[in-house]
Amino acid sequence: MLSLQHISKFYQVGGNKNFVINDISLEVEEGEFISIMGPSGSGKSTLLNIIGMLDEPSTGFHYFVDQPVHQLKEKQRAALYKQYIGFVFQAYHLIDELTVYENIETPLIYQDVKGSERKAMVADMLDRFNIVGKKDLFPAQLSGGQQQLVGIARALIAKPKVLLADEPTGNLNSKQGEEIMELFRKLNKEDGVTIIQVTHSEKNAEYGSRIINLLDGRVESSKKL
Repeated sequence: MLSLQHISKFYQVGGNKNFVINDISLEVEEGEFISIMGPSGSGKSTLLNIIGMLDEPSTGFHYFVDQPVHQLKEKQRAALYKQYIGFVFQAYHLIDELTVYENIETPLIYQDVKGSERKAMVADMLDRFNIVGKKDLFPAQLSGGQQQLVGIARALIAKPKVLLADEPTGNLNSKQGEEIMELFRKLNKEDGVTIIQVTHSEKNAEYGSRIINLLDGRVESSKKL
């Protein structure tokens, strides 16, 4: 489903190349649940952003569902992203001026989904996440856990094949974090969603089927669980 071959990301500083990611190769099969770990500054979030086409590598080859992402124009990459990928961020990234309902609906508007269909899909998500009663509230009126649920509902509304999560429980207490991770496990096992998460937490990492450890922008180890 996903193949990264000799991917590097660097910045020119003076005459030197400052590597954030250095020669990473990675294969991801459909239906996997991968946890990426490593100390701060090891390149975890950069790698996730490259996988999710939010960032471009400096060198290397990136294939996603048989498409050569490294050769695509920005518009083609955006279309691929919209069709296949949902992204969950640590900082929620909800739009403050929009209600819960409107936040969840936003990706469908970008995909030109018809109004009646949007309504049914959002209603289904609100129901699934037990947040029907919150639909008219604004993000500031929600707890952190509720905001993250809305963020996940928004990421899943367009039925992505791949869910990318950057420290999805980073701002939550342990109980809320556990609920989110159980939800991810269910999405992976029952719905077949491929999940790639970046996490500092050993406990969260073990929800995955494979743990990849990064160090100084390189893959230090990869083990199946």
